[in-house]
Amino acid sequence: MASLPITELNARAREIFRLAVEGYIASGQPVGSRTLAGAGGLNLSPASIRSVLHELEGLGLLAAPHTSAGRMPTELGLRLFVDGMMQVAEPTAEERAAIERQVTQPGPIEAALAATSAILSDLSACAGVVMVPRRDPRLAQLQLVPLARDRALAVLVGADGSVENRVVEVPLGIAPGALEQASNYISAHLGGRTLTEAVQAIAAEIASGRSALDAASRDLVERGLAVWSEDAARRPVLIVRGQANLLDETTLTDLERVRLLLEDLESKQSVADLLDSAREAEATRIFIGAENRLFALSGSSVIASPYRDRDGRVVGVVGVIGPTRLNYARVVPMVDFTAQSLGKLIG
Repeated sequence: MASLPITELNARAREIFRLAVEGYIASGQPVGSRTLAGAGGLNLSPASIRSVLHELEGLGLLAAPHTSAGRMPTELGLRLFVDGMMQVAEPTAEERAAIERQVTQPGPIEAALAATSAILSDLSACAGVVMVPRRDPRLAQLQLVPLARDRALAVLVGADGSVENRVVEVPLGIAPGALEQASNYISAHLGGRTLTEAVQAIAAEIASGRSALDAASRDLVERGLAVWSEDAARRPVLIVRGQANLLDETTLTDLERVRLLLEDLESKQSVADLLDSAREAEATRIFIGAENRLFALSGSSVIASPYRDRDGRVVGVVGVIGPTRLNYARVVPMVDFTAQSLGKLIG
């Protein structure tokens, strides 16, 4: 069922709908007509409010979990509220400072991303998620330096001046010149290429017999490239923190939904694929319940925002996963601010 424009509701219906949604988000419980009448400002009797609630239910915007209960928004209703009625609340100075402290902490970028995911989880009371940037820089040089009889240090130098080291096993009795020959051969093929591109080019040349390497040097080339390829493949694509925040008093009454949600989070590649769909978004994206296939059964929402480097290229996605009744007005700008802060970190 497609969402109808908010303008199709009259002023009275819009106000009752807004109060019903905000009341549900605040409490996690269906909101009744007496509660709405007592909220003040409507100047309507409970009977008049019930009539409007019934109309909103007929439009598919509200639902009653059972006959005597109040109303709660459907996913369609939440979408209408988020797109047409929500008034966002910017993060407080304390929240902004807490996020920036985690983003700018010294150490590897993965550590900063993990800390950022954790603080976002704490502030939003949801699970925080961050996609690790796809790091495939342009390369300048790879040097194999002897360490011991069966060990060498593979030093990878990026075109941007970055340097990373890995230890490589080498065959016993390898000739001293073989390490230098292998280093020179690899470096000659790296200029301006990414590691993926260099591996493909070198592998094709070796397979075709065009390389002038002897067997020992060819083995070292393959070992040196393999350690970097394997390392890149093992980098986490997704960091998730704060899953315990999803287990509140309301979810514990529906253990099957909790089980499905935790199973979804265990499938990190599937979550990463979902977040990847937000990479091309100009602003923060909101997926509510069944709008995303991954969390359709567990009835969860995802708020995700891409973060960019100094050239405006999207390098990752940050977001939160929580119940459909999460406080969108507060969390959406918080995720957006976190994405902006991560963009400054990546540079």
